[in-house]
Amino acid sequence: MKITAIYPGTFDPITNGHSDLIMRACRLFDSVIVAIANSPKKSTLFSIDERVSLARSVLAPMKNVEVCSFDKLVTDLVREYDAQVIIRGLRAVSDFDYEFQMAGMNRRLFPDAETVFLTPAENLSFISSSLVREIASLGGDVSQFVHALVLQALQKRLKQ
Repeated sequence: MKITAIYPGTFDPITNGHSDLIMRACRLFDSVIVAIANSPKKSTLFSIDERVSLARSVLAPMKNVEVCSFDKLVTDLVREYDAQVIIRGLRAVSDFDYEFQMAGMNRRLFPDAETVFLTPAENLSFISSSLVREIASLGGDVSQFVHALVLQALQKRLKQ
């Protein structure tokens, strides 16, 4: 049986922590769908098309990854892709409460999908998109936290 996993998130911008989790997921599952949320309620630095394009570029070497955007419930996306697993990243213990609640709700909405929690490498566990955006907006060097293409996009966007 082919196992498909969905890794949903905002990815604004995609970080090395995200890439690390996706690489780990690629070793566990036949295919990984990186699903980028188009949430009008969230204020993002990059448009949905820009986030999808950046993620596709950064993740291109990972052959069993597909990138898409979505604006529906994750469980509806899981059904649409006939996936069996929802991947959630845990950077710290503080993430667990929210993610555990989300996993319970997703199980209630679609009991056929399992949630799998993955952690990034220790040297990447402190990286978040919001911190990267904040540091970059204040002129800090984020080159060690993001792919070179993402760094270029950040620098270009923040000069505007």
